[in-house]
Amino acid sequence: MAAPAKLPPMLKLALEMGPLAVFFGANAYFGIFPGTAAFMAATIVALGLSYAIARTVPVMPLVTAVFVVIFGGLTLYLADETFIKLKPTIVNLMFAAILFAGLVTGRLFIKLVLEAAFQLTERGWILLTRAWIGFFLLLAGLNEIVWRNVSTDTWVNFKAFGIMPLTLLFSFAMLPIILRYSIQPADADAKSDVDKA
Repeated sequence: MAAPAKLPPMLKLALEMGPLAVFFGANAYFGIFPGTAAFMAATIVALGLSYAIARTVPVMPLVTAVFVVIFGGLTLYLADETFIKLKPTIVNLMFAAILFAGLVTGRLFIKLVLEAAFQLTERGWILLTRAWIGFFLLLAGLNEIVWRNVSTDTWVNFKAFGIMPLTLLFSFAMLPIILRYSIQPADADAKSDVDKA
């Protein structure tokens, strides 16, 4: 059986950002309800393309897609935009809760997601997990503040042009931890030799 292919970084970014761009455009021209329907459709298409190309679906986009469909469906069925606005809060709180539960039970779930990109010491993974828990809580809090205090169009703008830059900035801010606690190939080989001895 062939191993899953790895998506090129730019294609991966396009598949992750594409549905959000569709949501922003559809909302701008047609309003929140058509925008929500377009967002749901684009999310499913992006997930399907990701699987067709890589023969696998990353966990976080899959979970996000499930919530987009559930809360988008509730938004359309009940004609209440509150549900699609609540979705980012609930998703971010859920990610924070999963990481926290893993941290207290000795299961570093973030390692499962990111270890293909880089190798860290146990201390590095713990620090990274704590940082992402805090960041997910921050995003949840920001979403609550924004959607409850501004217009729907402003919230959509925040979702499209605020969340991604914040996430990129936070990811860059994690580089010192990644560099400090990174395991070089030679270190990994030495550790493997010690384990075998």
